Amino acid sequence: MRHALWVLPIVVSFGVAGTSTQATPPAPPARTPIVVELFTSEGCSDCPPADGVLEKLIAQPLGGVEVIGLGEHVDYWDQLGWRDRFSSSTLTQRQQVYGAHFSLESVYTPQMVVDGRVQFVGSDPRSAEKAVARAGEAPHASVVIDVQPRDPKSVVVVASVDRLPALGHGDRADVIVAVTEDHLLSNVTRGENRGRTLSHAAVVRSMTTIGQAGAGPSQLRADVAIATDWKRDALHIVAFVQESRGRAILGSATARLGNVRP
Repeated sequence: MRHALWVLPIVVSFGVAGTSTQATPPAPPARTPIVVELFTSEGCSDCPPADGVLEKLIAQPLGGVEVIGLGEHVDYWDQLGWRDRFSSSTLTQRQQVYGAHFSLESVYTPQMVVDGRVQFVGSDPRSAEKAVARAGEAPHASVVIDVQPRDPKSVVVVASVDRLPALGHGDRADVIVAVTEDHLLSNVTRGENRGRTLSHAAVVRSMTTIGQAGAGPSQLRADVAIATDWKRDALHIVAFVQESRGRAILGSATARLGNVRP
């Protein structure tokens, strides 16, 4: 740690020779989306194992849970020998808000935060699995994303929110939209990871608060920029609802961007 069911088909026979009716199997129950944030840096030698934990969580769903990953690269390592090209001061500020919320002496990498409710060292897979399972038991809002083409450099995102759980007294429900990119590689030539090729999943390319959800059904619309050097087929749009003060993530959804073309 660094400071700085498938259901089998049922055949119903009516006893008439040569005739049978195969019942349509019920659809598998919907999985609850859970947001897993990883605060990481290419300048931190403890971070690559945590990047691997996040990637496995995304690829191997746990029970009735769907993990939505957010790889958030902080910038306070950038002056220590290697500038992380994915780093952002905005993401550092987001981590600092969590640090204050969890009463930490200082922020650190790799740090994992599950649904805004619990934090721990990001390279600990057992803690991650337990936290994801617990988060899946909490009530969550319904969040639906509609992504519409606009032009080669942007899309329109419509986030619909319903059945929002009760907020803490005086709190508000921020609706946040992020763009993430998978299958990213970096050849690190300086710093603690010098000589290593690092792979990343769900790297946050942008993150913006687009408004607040109300007590009833809410629909928010935003134009989201897509840079030309981002690989469109590897991009996801993520929308989630988060308590501004309490920090719990109350609902989330994700959509692939590859099929959305202007």
